[in-house]
Amino acid sequence: MLRKLMVGPYQANCYILGAKSMEGAVIDPGDETFRIVKEVSKLGLTIRYILLTHGHMDHTGGVAELKRITQARVGIHPLDAGGLGIQPDMRLEDGQKIPLGAFHLTVLHTPGHSPGGVCFHAPGVVFTGDTLFAGSIGRTDFPGGDHSLLIKAVREKIFPLGDGLRIYPGHGPASTVGQERKSNPFFR
Repeated sequence: MLRKLMVGPYQANCYILGAKSMEGAVIDPGDETFRIVKEVSKLGLTIRYILLTHGHMDHTGGVAELKRITQARVGIHPLDAGGLGIQPDMRLEDGQKIPLGAFHLTVLHTPGHSPGGVCFHAPGVVFTGDTLFAGSIGRTDFPGGDHSLLIKAVREKIFPLGDGLRIYPGHGPASTVGQERKSNPFFR
């Protein structure tokens, strides 16, 4: 099961992902922690992980409170962990597999928007944070941003996953790998 909540003033996408075992993960709880917890409760999930695509505040603002409530393990790439405000429980690395019920999420290190930016690949989907959006890419003018690294990461890590894969970005609507490969102006 999958739920998307748009949270905070920047309307960042927070995703609640649940397995049939009723184990769950929350990806990018940027704000509105109690709203997230209420949705988790409605779904009947036990949150095992709080996973962060990168360390920017609009994606991490609710982490400390959500961890306090759920006791879930917090995972972030070490290059983005500095501004988190709490000690992460997991250092996310490229290729790492995170088990969730009968499936797992694979960590894809996709620097460019931030040095420690990652995406999470699960069966049929990829959560891209601010690496790739429907019709666009993440900003690279922040400290640690690198436009050429971001383009390379998308081409080498996300596009090979297959055109039918659903993309769930950090802001805005969902898309597919095929749609972005064909029509995203940054990859023509």
